[in-house]
Amino acid sequence: MLYWLLVPLRTDFFLFNVFRYITVRTAAAGITALILSFLIGPRLIRLLERRQIGQEIRADGPKTHFAKKGTPSMGGLLIILCTLVPTLLWGNLGNIYVWVAMAAMVLFGLVGLIDDVLKVRRKRSLGLRPSQKMALQIVLALAFGLVFIWMGSRGEFSLSLSFPFFKKLIFTLGWLYLPWIAFILVGSSNAVNLADGLDGLAIGLTLISATALTALTFVAGRVDWSLYLNIPRVPLAAELTVFAGAFAGACLGFLWFNCHPAQVFMGDVGALSLGATLAVIALLIKQEFLLFTVAGVFILEALSVLIQVSYFKLSKGKRIFKMAPLHHHFELSGWPESRVVIRFWILGIIFALFSLSTLKLR
Repeated sequence: MLYWLLVPLRTDFFLFNVFRYITVRTAAAGITALILSFLIGPRLIRLLERRQIGQEIRADGPKTHFAKKGTPSMGGLLIILCTLVPTLLWGNLGNIYVWVAMAAMVLFGLVGLIDDVLKVRRKRSLGLRPSQKMALQIVLALAFGLVFIWMGSRGEFSLSLSFPFFKKLIFTLGWLYLPWIAFILVGSSNAVNLADGLDGLAIGLTLISATALTALTFVAGRVDWSLYLNIPRVPLAAELTVFAGAFAGACLGFLWFNCHPAQVFMGDVGALSLGATLAVIALLIKQEFLLFTVAGVFILEALSVLIQVSYFKLSKGKRIFKMAPLHHHFELSGWPESRVVIRFWILGIIFALFSLSTLKLR
């Protein structure tokens, strides 16, 4: 909204010309998201406490987590709000990519919200059944896949798949893009959800991934840098940088309240929306393969669960890890919670830097 209000004023006041620049509005969106987090966060936490909307702890989880029972949950609402408001203020709302990204955040967050509400009502750690949650995610992912294909028919999105490290390896998928989009969206949202088990872990890793994707989005939207780095140029992605900047700012603001010992948990409303948001940004800028390294720790967390469950069934009761997801294995190995979180953040930063360093290796 401010974009449409301030940019036309540049004809009378040259200083307003700066609001034409993506970098300025991205920084403004990130700062606005951070300030909103600090303003709204304490009020939201008090509201959740008054409504007795607290975290339920799994009975089979680490015993050290039982002390966290009752900590306010559904804090993901803060992340969503503090991403959407700055985007609406500083973004060009005529850009369809911005609306697709905001819709993915809200709708996947809605699935998580339903799950969280059921947990509160039933006073247990299980809300929706896993099959119900997965079905809702798949339906949403397929719906977004259809939107992507519709955009492709209008020339607003490329239905081709490009691979890192290979300049000329490009496949045009057409309708086959639909299951690929569904896989990326569902996989990413669940991976973040699995990593949400320690104070600050999931939000810190999301912040790292969101920051890397903000840089990738900016590069993809610029003709000079995309040509130089030989990555797919996505003209409409330039405005998506403002959304990605607001998203990173909102994650940083939430980390203030979620760091150990956490004052609030994000809940499924946060985890599912964060994972879907990372995925939709990567899809829109044609960097979905880099998502596997940008969000490498999330992938490791998800793989640890898959490996543990598969081996448990095949070996008739044996385990590879002391507990899955992977962060619980290190907890039960004697690592303090804060050490696990910080070391996983360091690993996340390494993955993100590696992803950015591959841009020229094509």
